[in-house]
Order: sequence, then C-alpha cells, then structure tokens
Amino acid sequence: MEQLERVVQFIATGLVDQPEEVQVDSRRHGANVNLHLRVAPDELGRVIGRQGRIAKAMRTAVGIAAARQGVRANLEIES
Repeated sequence: MEQLERVVQFIATGLVDQPEEVQVDSRRHGANVNLHLRVAPDELGRVIGRQGRIAKAMRTAVGIAAARQGVRANLEIES
C-alpha cells in the first residue's frame, strides 16, 4: 500500500504548482485498496487533465503497480 501511495504522490506533485497541498490516503479492504488523492481546489484541473486523460493515466499506473502486489486499486481524486 505504501508503494501505491508513493506512486500517486510522485505523479501528483509533479503536476501541481503547490506540491505541499498534495495528500494521499489509503484504505485496504481485503484485496482492494482505495486511494484518495487530495489537492488544492484550484489545482484540480491540472490533476484531472483535459477530458480526464491525466486522471485515467494515473489510474492505469496505479492499477499496474497494484497488480504487481496482487491487489486491486481504486483512485479517487478530491479537492
């Protein structure tokens, strides 16, 4: 779980202007991991991207990292 948090943290801090505002929390429910990414409200557009492309790419990267650990991951982006 910690590795998944680090992946999300690394990607999100590279996208925003206020990296100190990035927070990642995770909760595990059996073989599922729910990750919650919180950013500043004015930075939300940078993390989601046009047509949600950046958010989709982040979810794909997290899904791959989770599969390597034998779990399923869900990423929720909040402001």
